Parts: sequence; C-alpha cells; structure tokens
Amino acid sequence: MGALLIGSCLAGMPMAARAQQAGAAQTSAAPVDSNAIIVTARRRSETLQTTPVAITAINAAMLDNKASANIGDLTGSAPGLLITQQNSGAQAANLSIRGLTYADIEKSQTPTVGVVVDGVTIGTNTGQLQDAFDIEQLEVLRGPQGTLFGANTIGGVINIRRTKPTMKNGAKLEGSYGQWNTWNTKAVVNIGNGSSLGAKFWYFHNQTDGFYNNVTTKQPSGWSKSDNFGAALRYRPENSTFDAILTLENTTQNFDPVVANIANSSELFCSFEPAQECNRNTTTDLYTTFSQSATSNYKAPAATLEMNYDVGGVKLTSITGWRHTKEYQTQDFDGSSTDLYYVDRRQRYTQVSQELRGAGKLFDGFDYVVGLFYFTSNYNLTQCSRVFGFSPTTPPCVFDTNAQSVYGKTESYAAFGDFNWAVADKWRISFGGRWSHDDKQLTNSFASTGLVGSGKRGFSKFTPKIGVDYRPNSDMMFYASWSRGYRSGGFSPRAATAATASTPFQPETVDSYEIGAKFDALNRMLQFNVAGFISDYKNMQQNTTIPGGPTGNQTITSNVGGATIKGVEMDATLRPMEGLKLTASASIMDSHFRNFVVGNIYNGAIVPFDYSNNRLIYAPKFSGSVNAEYTAKTGFGSVVTTLGLRHIDPYDSQISLGGLTPVMSGTTVTKVIVNGNDARVRTATQDLLDASMTLNFKLQGADAYVRVFGRNLADTRTTTAAFTVAGLWSFASALEPRTYGATLGVKF
Repeated sequence: MGALLIGSCLAGMPMAARAQQAGAAQTSAAPVDSNAIIVTARRRSETLQTTPVAITAINAAMLDNKASANIGDLTGSAPGLLITQQNSGAQAANLSIRGLTYADIEKSQTPTVGVVVDGVTIGTNTGQLQDAFDIEQLEVLRGPQGTLFGANTIGGVINIRRTKPTMKNGAKLEGSYGQWNTWNTKAVVNIGNGSSLGAKFWYFHNQTDGFYNNVTTKQPSGWSKSDNFGAALRYRPENSTFDAILTLENTTQNFDPVVANIANSSELFCSFEPAQECNRNTTTDLYTTFSQSATSNYKAPAATLEMNYDVGGVKLTSITGWRHTKEYQTQDFDGSSTDLYYVDRRQRYTQVSQELRGAGKLFDGFDYVVGLFYFTSNYNLTQCSRVFGFSPTTPPCVFDTNAQSVYGKTESYAAFGDFNWAVADKWRISFGGRWSHDDKQLTNSFASTGLVGSGKRGFSKFTPKIGVDYRPNSDMMFYASWSRGYRSGGFSPRAATAATASTPFQPETVDSYEIGAKFDALNRMLQFNVAGFISDYKNMQQNTTIPGGPTGNQTITSNVGGATIKGVEMDATLRPMEGLKLTASASIMDSHFRNFVVGNIYNGAIVPFDYSNNRLIYAPKFSGSVNAEYTAKTGFGSVVTTLGLRHIDPYDSQISLGGLTPVMSGTTVTKVIVNGNDARVRTATQDLLDASMTLNFKLQGADAYVRVFGRNLADTRTTTAAFTVAGLWSFASALEPRTYGATLGVKF
C-alpha cells in the first residue's frame, strides 16, 4: 500500500482548495495568479506556491463531500496529520503533526499543535475538535510556528477561517441522515445592504445513537447530541478601508463518554471482572462495551471581534477573543460491568486573548508583519472518584468525601515580527522571531485533607526563524529554513506532595530544519510540492512516577530526554482534463527517543526505566492519501463524484510498558530497559475508503443538491486511542466503522 501511494504521489498529488479571498494582511513578493490558492496562515495574503513553508490548504467541499461532523475526517488528508477524538473531554482532540503531540486533557497541560479559529487560539485540548461546518478554508502548517503563533505550536498549526458575512441576502439550508440513526441540520442565513452592513446567522445540529453496543444497558452506546449557533455582524463603511466583524456563538454538547475495555489478565481489575470482559482484542471486540451509563454536558460560549484598517499601505489588525467552557462529565473508566473506577469531573475554563499587528511594505521587496499578543486563562476542576465502590447507584461525590480540587491560571504576553526581504533577483530571505513570557500558577487540594501544594513561576523564551527561497522562474521555488518552537513549562496537576506540587517542569523545545520545493508544471495543470525535515526535540515533558503521597508513589510531569524525527512529505494536484481533479499526499517518517529515562515501579520499588526503545506516539512511519473528483455537466446541472483512499500505518497512542529487561547489580535492580510500548496501544493499519456523489440542479431558481456518501467503506476496525493505567486496567476508543447516508441541500 505504501508503494502504491508513493507512486500515486509522483504522478500527481493536495492543495484541495479553490482560490479564496482572504482578509488577513498583505501582498506577497510574487504576483498573484487569479486562479491561485490564497493562504493567510503567515498573517499575510499570499499564494500557496510562493509561501516558503510546508502548508496544505483544504476547502469546505472536501469536508462537505464526506458529511463530516468535525475536523477529525482530515486525518491522513494532509501529510503527517493525525486527528483523533479523546473521549475523556468534550470536543477534545489528540492532534499530531510530524509525530509531535501530547495526549492529555488536563487544562494545565497545553497542546503541541495549535488550533486557531478566526485568528483566536484555543488554549486547551478540550474544544480543539472543531465542527466541520461553515468553513471557508482550513490550512495545515507543519513544523514549529512559534514566531507568529507563539508557545504550544511545536508540531504546527491548524488555521481555520469561517465564512464571512456576504453583505447580501441569501441562505444555505441542509439536512443529512445516515447510519446509526445519525442526522444533522445546517442553516446559514446572510442579510445585508450589499455594501456596508451585513449579518450572518447560523445553526448546526448533529446527533447520533452511536456505533457501540452496550450489553450491560442493552442500548446503543457512544450517543451524542450537539448544537452550534451564533451570529456574525460585519461593518465596512463605504469609501473606507475599515472592516470589522463581531462574532457571537455558543456550542452545547451532550454525549456518552464510552470506552472499550481492553484489560488483560496481568492487570488487577481483571480479577474483579467477568471473564468474558477481559482479554479482548483491539479490533472487532472494541464495538461491544460493558460500562455503566455516563454522560458529558458541555457548553462553550465565545466571542470574537476582528478589526482591520488600512492606513496608507499599512494594514492594522486587532483580534479580541473570549471563550468560556463549562463541563460536567461522569465516566466509567474501567469499561466493565463491575463498579471499579467511576468519576465525576466538573470544570470551568475561561480564556481572553488580544492580538494587535501591523503588516505592510517597508520598501519595495521588503514586507513585514509585527505585533503584540496577550493571553490569560483560568480554570478550576473538582473531581470525585468512586474507586472499588461496587455501588453503581451511589453518586461519586457521595462516595468520595475527599474530592480533589485543582485551580490553575495562565497569563502570557509576547512581541513578534516576521519579515520577507528580496535581497537579490529571484532570492528572498524570510526571518523573524517572537519573545514570549508565560506566568503559570497551580493549586492542588482535597476536600478533607486540605491543601497539597501550590506553585507559581514565570517562563520566558525567544523563538527565532530564518529561511531563504529561490525562484528561478514563476513555476518553481526552492526553500530552506530553520525554526524553533517551544512549549511552556508549568505544574503537575496530579502531584501528591507539597514539594512536587510547587516544583515546576520546564519548557520543551523543537528545532526544525527543513528544505522544500514547489512546482507548477504542464501549463499549471500540475502542482507538486515536496519537503524534507529533521526535528530535534529537547527537554520533553513526560509523566514520571516517583515516591511520595498517600499511596506511596505519585505521577508528576518532568523534563526527560529528547527525540529526533526525520521525514519527507509530498503533496500535489493534477487537473489532466476538464472536470477531473486528482490529488494525493504522503508522509514518510523515522523517529526515535534519546535518553528517555524516568522513574517507575518495579517489584514494589521505584527504579529508573529506560524508554528509549519505545515508539513516539501518533507517529506512523507512513501515511498518505489519493483522491479523485470528477464533475460532469448535465442537462439539469452537474454531477460531482469523489473517491478517496487514506492509508495510515500502525501507530502507538501511549508511552507504555511492553516487555521489560531488568539491569542487575548483584541482587539489586539498578535500571529497567523497556522493550517497546504495550501492543494494545497500537492501532491496526487503516485503509479508509470514502466516496460521494452529488447531483446539483436548479429548484425554483435556487441551487439545490442531493448527495449520497460513504466513509470507511472497507469497514476497517481498530482503535483510535488506547491507554494502559499502571498495571490496573486498560481502555480504548474505536474508529468509526463503515458509515453511509444522504444529504439534501439548497442555496439561494
């Protein structure tokens, strides 16, 4: 399969987007082709083929054709991109680009891949799994983006731009129904005076019964129901260069945070569970579950104000963001019919951000983006745990009289600049940097035993970038760059002593070296891009087991070791004839840890464990996609047929314990060599076949369409995420099986 996809990439591969008029900043150094794809992820408007970074642009049609509910269906569509859902939190995602990720939903632990919606960064993993609705264009930037996007983007950025109010009267209405009693309705309504005032209103509802079968409750499991609604108001005075958009929205979601039990006989919980619920496989068995009923309730109101003003060749931009989330979630983490570990988690989180920037030309051949950034957030968590309760009707907060409380606060500010300088004919230097400062605070306590500890610390970092590109002609560009990204330090929410709760872990950094080339060929029928990179990952933040606390050991976050990741990426688009578009992408990666040694428990004692032989998580050696789209003109309109295959090699989703080899000094174990991750946290190979057919026609003067679609038509069954917990139990989430349905829509 890998050879087939590589061969397809060499024949013609994605930039699956049409030209979009984006409003972010400034003209690029090269002329803009009227048919070119315009991207704004470098905070300036420039063509994809003249942007000297590894970037993939994806338009709304790709997600629409799959009837996607969220951006998770982008997995495998852009080189080196994985997006999987994390059921332990609402709209929580495990995002990985180029093998860099961090799978933890605690809000004190920051992402490694930034998700930016209309210029506002989402500060936690919760909320990153955005709805695939009303998106104008989505851009995937690969590699550290610290200069323009700041801390916590060491893997890259997913930049989402939603549609703007059109300033004209119009609407788009759509409904879909599919397998698992899944249905959704979408509505976008625009009103305006055609020039200076406009408003956009939208509503999106999605619900499903879920694709799991719970034999304990005798009901489908994995159900969810979500609503997203809001309004965007736009003001653009006539004969003025000022433009302002105020967006007010809310997301509500109720869902079943189901997990599949993958515990085996070596783990404690299996001693208390029925035999048929243990030692199950991690493919077809995942879809039968045994857990008690649980529910998650999530609300996330948000507001964004973006203002742009062009003053004499300098474009000034202000983006103000506010986001508040409220979560109440119960969850049966052991996934069995026995009441062993059931939790009640209640959280509130608020973030406020402000970015001010200016973009323009200092002189001919020299353009810039400079700015200031401020961010603050705070959250509180209360968790009640019913451990070995054997009393499923007792609420966790009645059973647990010593509930845990965590309070955290972050305050960050930064100054940045990014510059392009055409130093000679056909040569350009890109350079810039960002100075960031983060103040972190965390307090950990329990209801009965009181304060465990608290910590407060500031972290500062300068993240530079420099690159050079060469354009021998208008159809090709070669570039090379070095950039540094960093992920801020902080405090451990699971620390169990005053000393560890007040001791911070330090920032981690990634130095990325990249070379690439972008080509237009065959009279611009073929666009082909390739990039090679080496990422040097230092001072990794990883969970570590050390002595202390009421149970004798505790889990804290520490800086340990590093990793080296090397890779080659390709993407392209070929339009060999009218109406036919072929796209493909590919990523080949090789990665390994360096000096990854942390404490863990062996024979009742804490000794150093060397994990250097383990795989990095969410880092498949090969992933890629091939897609075909054909538009046929008909007497009533057109028929658009799409067919796509995404291939993802097996990947691990947790640093865990496979086979162990103790290193002895006499009768004393001095170190334990870990011989790889637990096999249960490895996915099977995924070959995801998607297809759709859309009939476009006129209906009483309006544009109407009917679409039939299918996802994962080969019915691949495997995990998307899996975790083992300290020799106690293990659980997993399953990949959506074969799904199909139909959509009816109208636009006027």
